[in-house]
Amino acid sequence: MLRKPAVAGSFYYSNPKDLEESIEYSFLCESGVGSIPKLNKSFNSNLKGIMVPHAGYIYSGPVASYGFSKLVENGFPDTFIILCPNHTGFGSGYVSVFDEGMWETPLGNVEVDSDLADIFIKNSKYADVDYQAHYREHSIEVELPFLQYFSDDFKILPICINVQNLQTSLDIAYSIRESVEEISSSILLISSTDLSHFLSQDTTLIKDEIVLNDIANMNHEKLLDDVSKYNITMCGYGTVASNIIYSKECGVKKADILKHQTSGDVSGDYSSVVGYGAGVFKSD
Repeated sequence: MLRKPAVAGSFYYSNPKDLEESIEYSFLCESGVGSIPKLNKSFNSNLKGIMVPHAGYIYSGPVASYGFSKLVENGFPDTFIILCPNHTGFGSGYVSVFDEGMWETPLGNVEVDSDLADIFIKNSKYADVDYQAHYREHSIEVELPFLQYFSDDFKILPICINVQNLQTSLDIAYSIRESVEEISSSILLISSTDLSHFLSQDTTLIKDEIVLNDIANMNHEKLLDDVSKYNITMCGYGTVASNIIYSKECGVKKADILKHQTSGDVSGDYSSVVGYGAGVFKSD
């Protein structure tokens, strides 16, 4: 099973050289982290997860550089479990797992961790094998070149969350924890999400601050409640709730919010913007 790129040439460059240069720009530009990190040869298991955005690189790449910089400096695990929301409406069920094969990007192919996929599905009440949810979905795909820029020695477990609520978040987090106990390889969670969508700059900053405070305080229930209460259009809130729950199970007390800005900070148009945030979940 080969999953072909869906948004190469639109969200990011389809030419490998241009793509690598755009990733470098994301790190080095004025709003990026400021330097290109060097990959740590050994994985530090204290880092349990990161949160990064998934828009076109010109808009969200600099924010993503903050999360990926911490990840690279921490070292790569054997497998990245990448959680994303379902933007397309395709697929069925609650939690869609791409359980085998390869994902192709302009920088090469990434292998799916089929053994971990099987174990995760066995442990979950809601997860099923479902490729349709993944074929046109961009929010895992755009994260892969950032990883491939630094290494080709890793696998992925792509999980698309079709129903984002407390039940699925708990199920995903606990199933990952149970699955990790059954394998000898190392893992790290990536939550792929943008924040508020298509509001004014001022309103976006207010609403984004609410969810970012919930995330920093590792309060997954308040995050889910606030998204509903304040009608916050954060697309991947369930991915982050799952990461918070899993990280707390692993002893993480507080998340670090590394960067927050909007598309308006790039385009100069503040009338209708999308918010982007990067954060890490790491134990002491």
